[in-house]
Parts: sequence; C-alpha cells; structure tokens
Amino acid sequence: LRTHQWCFILFNVLLFHVLLFGADLLEEYFLQSLPLSYTDAKTLEIRERARKLATDPLKANLSYAVSSAATCSDQEVFLLVLVCSSPENRTRRNVIRQTWGNVTDARGYAVLTLFALGKPASVTTQLEINEESQKHRDIIEGTFIDSPETQTQKMLMSIEWTVTFCPHARYILKTDEDVFVGIPSLAGYLLSLTQLEDIYIGRVIHQGAPDRDPESPTFVPIHQYSEEFYPDYCDGSAFVMSQDVARKVYVAAKEVPVSVPPDIFVGICAKKAGITPIHSSRFSGEKHISYNRCCYKFIFTSSNVKEDELFKDWKETSHGKDCSL
Repeated sequence: LRTHQWCFILFNVLLFHVLLFGADLLEEYFLQSLPLSYTDAKTLEIRERARKLATDPLKANLSYAVSSAATCSDQEVFLLVLVCSSPENRTRRNVIRQTWGNVTDARGYAVLTLFALGKPASVTTQLEINEESQKHRDIIEGTFIDSPETQTQKMLMSIEWTVTFCPHARYILKTDEDVFVGIPSLAGYLLSLTQLEDIYIGRVIHQGAPDRDPESPTFVPIHQYSEEFYPDYCDGSAFVMSQDVARKVYVAAKEVPVSVPPDIFVGICAKKAGITPIHSSRFSGEKHISYNRCCYKFIFTSSNVKEDELFKDWKETSHGKDCSL
C-alpha cells in the first residue's frame, strides 16, 4: 500500500478509539472536582477525630438484630462488599451468593460479601432471615423497619458496622441487590491505585438538586438542606470507599440530616471531611449496560440486572479467554 493509504488507515483506527474512549477520558481526567484544601478548622477536626476513633466503645453501644461480627473480626479483608438488600428478597440474595458474590479471592486478596437489611414488618420473614443468617453468616440487620424512608439509616448502619466490626477492610464497596459487580476488574483497578487514602470512587453526580416537591417520597425541606445544589457525590447504586473514608464519614454523619437520600448523605459527609469523589465511568450508575462478554469483563457494575441474566452473565464472564482492548 502507498504511504497515503497507510496514513488513512491509521487515522481511522485512531479516530475509532477516540470516539470509543474519548467521553470516558474527558469524564475521568478533565471533569474531576478540584481537591479540597484542609484549611477549614471543622474539616481538620473531623479528620483528626476519625484518625483517633476508638471502636471498642462502639461495640458496647451498638445493637443489631442479626450481626455477622464474627465473620470479619480480625480478618484482613481487601474488599468488603456490602449489598443493601430488602428483607423479603431472599431469592435475590441467593442468586448473588451463587454468582459474583461467591468470589472470595481476587489476585490473592480476600473478598467478603455481606448483606445489609432493616427489620421486616412480617414475623414470618424475620424467622426466615434468622434461619438464612445462621446458614450463611452474611447478614447484618438493623433494629429499624426496612422501608423507603429508612434507606439512609441502612447506609449509616452499614458504615457504622464496618468501622466497628471490620476495621481491617482496606476498601468497602456499597452496592444494591439489582447490580452486577465485576469483582476481578474492580479489584485489579483498586490494586493499581497509588493514592492510599481519601478513596471515594463511583459515578460522580454533579450539581444534583434537592427534591423540593412535598408530595415526593424523596422530598427534602429547605430547613434540612438549604443549598441550591448538593455537593458532588457518587451514585448510590455502587461506589467504593477506603477504610479511612468510612471512618471520616461516620464521624461527620452526626451533623448531617438523615432525611436526604443515602448516596447524597455520604456525599455531604465526605465534603465535610474534605474528601473529593473520584469519577469512574466503569461504574454504570443507574444505567443497565447491554450485555457483552468483554464489556462485562471490563466494567465494574451494571444496574437493573434480572436474576436469570445474572446467572448467564456471570457464567460467561467467569470463563473463556481474556479479552483484548
């Protein structure tokens, strides 16, 4: 081929990759929030209190209907996965246990998956949860009734449990029960990080506005949160925190109203602690990513995945040859 033909082919190859990855590069490297400076006295106080946080007094004061404290205790966990689940969704929890939640090792590092629940309204369901917990030892159940209005309580409970009973977990992934999680790709990414603290990664939401509609289930009154926009935060379908961030969020949480949605609650706490969320478009947020084996081996999460899809997707991505870029 002539030189100009080779140049034309090379140009098209480069153009294809720019179009394919350009948006992600822009999001991840050019649309990041600027790091916060720690000159604010309150921020410095929160960070210092988190650093000195004693967990033994917390163990004495906390109460859980069902707790898997023994599961984590002194174990060195690289990635602790906390799945926020509805008490009635036992079938879904079993599907997760048989698919991506069954991963206990990633590149030689320990992975532990647990389920965070509130109390069910039904006594029968509670008995089933007790049985399920005894069998699998992976249930954390709070003392509040699980409902749309108590999801922020569930988030706070999960963080509280983590800093109290699993202080050696290096990273914590919070995710929902309808999400596919690519544990191997996520673990590989976390192992590549050079920053060791203030890790708060997910699909970052910029300039989210409070819901001011009194008829809405997500209504936030002005007296609870007066700003026009929320601080940047990671979408709640799935995000990762390092252990030090969990501690800082726990300390800051005492000054944040639980009336805001759970993911925004974490974002507000993170800002108070001087933590800037890190965007990664490999988290899908609320979006469902159309299945492709190589795509699912690369992304970290995909939302709104049905149970039969989860079995198929997990089986295919767990086997077969690796994918090239």
